[in-house]
Amino acid sequence: MAERSFKKEVQQLRIGAGQEFRGEGILAVTKGLLQSGVGYVAGYQGSPISHLMDVLADAQDILEELDVHFEASASEATAAATLAASVMYPIRGAVTWKSTVGTNVASDALANLASGGVTGGALIVVGEDYGEGSSIMQERTHAFAMKSQIWLLDPRPNLESMVKAVEDGFQLSEASNTPVMLQLRIRSCHVHGRFIARDNRRPAMTLSQALAQPVRDTSRIVLPPASFLHEHEKVESRWPAAVDYIRSNGLNEVFDGDEQSLGLILQGGLYNGVIRALQLLGLADTFGNSRIPLYVMNVTYPVVDEEIRDFCRNRKAVLLLEEGQPDYIAQNLHSILRQAGSDTTLHGKDMLPMAGEYTTAVMRDGIQKFLAAHAPALLQRVAEAPAPPNLRETVVARDKGDAPPPSVVPRKPPEMVAASLAGVVPPRPPGFCTGCPERPVFAALTLAQEKLGEHHIACDIGCHLFSILPPFNLGATTMGYGLGASSAAAFNVPSSKRPISIMGDGGFWHNGLASGIGNAVFNKYDGVIIIVDNYYSAATGGQDILSSRASNRHRSTNNPIETAVRGVGVKWVRTLDRTYDVAKARNTIEEALTTAEKGPKVIIAQSECMLNRQRREKPLFRQAVKGGKRVVRQRFGVDPDVCSGDHACIRLSGCPSLTIKDSGDPLKEDPIAYVDNTCVGCGNCGEVADAAVLCPSFYRADVIHNPSRWDQWKAGMRRRVIGYLQARRQAQLNEYAL
Repeated sequence: MAERSFKKEVQQLRIGAGQEFRGEGILAVTKGLLQSGVGYVAGYQGSPISHLMDVLADAQDILEELDVHFEASASEATAAATLAASVMYPIRGAVTWKSTVGTNVASDALANLASGGVTGGALIVVGEDYGEGSSIMQERTHAFAMKSQIWLLDPRPNLESMVKAVEDGFQLSEASNTPVMLQLRIRSCHVHGRFIARDNRRPAMTLSQALAQPVRDTSRIVLPPASFLHEHEKVESRWPAAVDYIRSNGLNEVFDGDEQSLGLILQGGLYNGVIRALQLLGLADTFGNSRIPLYVMNVTYPVVDEEIRDFCRNRKAVLLLEEGQPDYIAQNLHSILRQAGSDTTLHGKDMLPMAGEYTTAVMRDGIQKFLAAHAPALLQRVAEAPAPPNLRETVVARDKGDAPPPSVVPRKPPEMVAASLAGVVPPRPPGFCTGCPERPVFAALTLAQEKLGEHHIACDIGCHLFSILPPFNLGATTMGYGLGASSAAAFNVPSSKRPISIMGDGGFWHNGLASGIGNAVFNKYDGVIIIVDNYYSAATGGQDILSSRASNRHRSTNNPIETAVRGVGVKWVRTLDRTYDVAKARNTIEEALTTAEKGPKVIIAQSECMLNRQRREKPLFRQAVKGGKRVVRQRFGVDPDVCSGDHACIRLSGCPSLTIKDSGDPLKEDPIAYVDNTCVGCGNCGEVADAAVLCPSFYRADVIHNPSRWDQWKAGMRRRVIGYLQARRQAQLNEYAL
């Protein structure tokens, strides 16, 4: 198995009623699924919910004991379609993926699911990858929930609320016969905490029982005339049922305060940040008690009109904290209040940024602006009151002798600190890991273009997307996971320069085989497609896929990409079984770009993800050293006497372990290349130097642990010979100096 191991953590999933559960948000959500009697779980990995898939993989034994089926899906569309098991049968099912890109992939299945409705509870756990920690385009799930009328939960980011949201989600789904989305923000997924657990439940109906008693109801199938009735059913039946359940079970929360003329309405996921912002303004304590009343929307869609009217009644002004644009909730609230004839002033984006993540500092400034407009006296009283200790820092004179009394000054706001650091700390864009096997592929591509000229290069989602950044600066577009070849399809025209496209093994199995390779064969695409095969879905955490080399007792692995590519009709295929051979990779790329053969040219570049390799090999290495076995570790270095200091090796490699240092030679003004202690011995720097005909300054050193007597004798002999040669050279230099 390549996935990160949670073998120890998953044992907490066994705890029963009354016991305290401690851990990370993702693990707590898994416990919530088991406590809810889920019958099956499926999904596709991706930040920030990759660990949910890893946890479920490691909890396979526990799931089997409960008759819960789990599978890692080929894509988000596959996962969404899995929820079809809850359409006809009263089985609770859950699926998970990264949003919003995953939701877009799953949109066809979700639209059909939401149209016909469900019998068993259907929960979609989406990892909302929005904000400063995101790796994708900035969009939100809210729009899709509204489009298909799928109810959307956004719970407060603490374990108790999140687990409750899982349980509420299934019950809300069954009460309204509608699938429900549970939105988990980045910080929610990784928050740590505790809650009092309940017993795990076996599913009321298992998948095996459903197969033995098949059910068919054509009114749930999206075909005319039923499909025309589904829209009316959503509005006239399912929506009121959902609103009734939300109100009667108190899914949204109201926290009272003493400033009754004002109020804050916020998405549940923003709760922690809002409380911290109020603390910074002196309007909340460390236990979360706010002086300003709060209406927390743990359900952001549908909005419950009666609760909004009740909360705003008799209030002078209310501030809505809604992250992202468009401001769907604000538009809804304005409609509710104006139709009710309310004179409560509703603020939102006029006090807060239109777009971007609502960090604590952003929300603090917005709330402060809101209070300045409607309760300036409140801010004045807060300013005159003694500040809590955690909002001040003590500056003590450090002069020797009698120091003056400590003076207390306000702490600098975080944005001021960030601004001052920006002028000192250089930018650090993301890049390949040390020893990454994809790095030499792009070094080879760079060398090929130096000879044949620049080509149009279409990139893909995955680690290989870092090739767009320095030092490679390759690639013009990226359109979606597995769509590298597809995004170069328009360039299938006669030209002296063939287009090049990139995709990874994860993207290949997710979408690329049909939409990329199959499409290229069908349309007689004459470009070059490079498939980077690092044995895993490395970018999402090292999960196994069809072509993984790992042995996996629950999955079918070791299915070669080359077999699949040839199976859909590609004739020109070259497989590089060691990407670190830069010269061979360069020659293969040049051949693909210049061959007279027509049709798609596919290069499969294979080497194991170094991060996963180190994760597997380092424990074995340490164990062998501790056991007294002879173990050899390879390291690479640069001879400072030979290195000229032109740094071409760094420009072609970009490895984090390849840096510079002072030469120590007054005749060499430029710093020389240097390999630091993070080197993993992949050899890429030396291979690049050789392929680019740069210099012979690179060398390999074998570090031997627990050396044998023969090793010790050879080392001693080498030291004596080298010492003799060094002494002779020094004597010659001394003679010349005289």
